[in-house]
Amino acid sequence: MKTMIYTPNETQTEYNLAGSLSGINEVQPQEDFIMHPTIDVCFAGLMDNPTVRKGFCAAVMRVKPEEIEETELLPTHLHREYADDKLGILDVRVRLKNGIQINMEMQVKKYPFWDERALFYLSKMFTEQLREGEAYGRLKKSIQVSILDFILFPDDARYYRTMHFRDDETGKLYNDKMELQILELKKLPGEIQAGEDIANWMRFFNGKNRKEFEDMARVDEYLDEAYEALKRLSADDEKRLEYEARAKVLRDHINMLEGIKEEGVEEGRKEGLEEGRKEGRKEGLEEGRKEGIQMVVRAVGLHVQGMTDEEIARQCNISKEEVKGILALYKIQGDFF
Repeated sequence: MKTMIYTPNETQTEYNLAGSLSGINEVQPQEDFIMHPTIDVCFAGLMDNPTVRKGFCAAVMRVKPEEIEETELLPTHLHREYADDKLGILDVRVRLKNGIQINMEMQVKKYPFWDERALFYLSKMFTEQLREGEAYGRLKKSIQVSILDFILFPDDARYYRTMHFRDDETGKLYNDKMELQILELKKLPGEIQAGEDIANWMRFFNGKNRKEFEDMARVDEYLDEAYEALKRLSADDEKRLEYEARAKVLRDHINMLEGIKEEGVEEGRKEGLEEGRKEGRKEGLEEGRKEGIQMVVRAVGLHVQGMTDEEIARQCNISKEEVKGILALYKIQGDFF
């Protein structure tokens, strides 16, 4: 058994949006092409396989796969029900034989208000179990599993965590029927301890070439089946077209967000320099840079929530013309959000 202490370096603590889809732009020969499970349509395709689904659900539940009697794939869709989901979120919902529900999603970028969104969909999954007039005692445990190809918690090296409702003072568990699991792929250490099933699955999902997938396939029969399923998906011409189209949508959206970030830096630099000249403050440049980024990102976040230009202008304390300029510059349309 090997024990590794992992300390993320400075370049890992800040999520690089464009880097999350690295390798997907590269043209691979037909015989070498292999999908990346971090693209959600590939992840969903893997979960269509009952053996793969059973193995991963067992890791999520922290039990042996033999203890998972049955997994039922529930109907789901690329939902665009709310303003922040106009890009479309492809999730996978599974119900176990004992009624426990698990909703899984693969994310390559951090959404505005990501925390609130995760809580919302966990709560929605929990409450949707009951029809009108049914007793609360029928409610079963609901688990939201977010597999992230970015770093959400930069202040520690933990790549896997679970969250519940607990007493603020004593830490005592209040109820375990709502659970949030967060898997940060960017934090995976170079080596993992034997027996860490969830880490093995994370390593598989994070694979970038056939050699890495082959290595993980040797761990157990479930990961081996996952690799076989991945090869079948990659060899399917129709699935490959769907995969490449989805990767392009995600890549375009990420590039747009990078542009917004750069625009915020430039706006902040100008404002910071001007304020620094007027007030003689040394911190004017850095302060203005931060405020500029926050202003642009906030304006975009309010836009995707459905606010009008006038409302965004009031909230951000900028003119309506400036709002229109930000949105027009980056062509913020439904195809991107």
